[in-house]
Amino acid sequence: MVQKFTGLFDPPERVFHVFQPILMEKNTNLFAPILKGKTVIFGIGNTLRGDDGLGSVLVNTIAGKIDALCLDGGNAPENYLGKILKERPDTLLIIDALHLGEQPGTFKLLKPDELRVSYFSTHSIPLRILIEYLEDELHSDIYIIGVQPSSLTLGEPISEPVKKAIQRIATLIIQAVSPKKSFE
Repeated sequence: MVQKFTGLFDPPERVFHVFQPILMEKNTNLFAPILKGKTVIFGIGNTLRGDDGLGSVLVNTIAGKIDALCLDGGNAPENYLGKILKERPDTLLIIDALHLGEQPGTFKLLKPDELRVSYFSTHSIPLRILIEYLEDELHSDIYIIGVQPSSLTLGEPISEPVKKAIQRIATLIIQAVSPKKSFE
């Protein structure tokens, strides 16, 4: 039986994404093989809703440190579709809070077809629809980093497990992408 979404504050156990993660060998930087060519890293999330803001926080953490365009889509990612399309990246990496059914702070690297069902979104457009549009228009390699949130409560700060995940992901991305070139 499928449970229907009835409101923004449904308990997390009723909210999930169906996925099969990309598997990587232990001690391998999972971003190194995928972040190739012209890259856009697109963080999504509402910083006023606890862990939902992780995508925004993460892209702001790495912006200026890597040779990739980092965009903070906030809670209205559709406002940045034109910018992404104009860039025509080889690789688009989207970062967002996803209910993975894991411990808070757990993160998975997914391909778009592995993000099959979404019963909940704090954004004005569901992530799956946004990705389908980008796939049709870009023909780029698109990946999603989903991080299991602990709390999406309005006014809460980002939880400690998600802060640790943000730092771990930021470190891996910085290691995988060449440092930002200076044009001075």
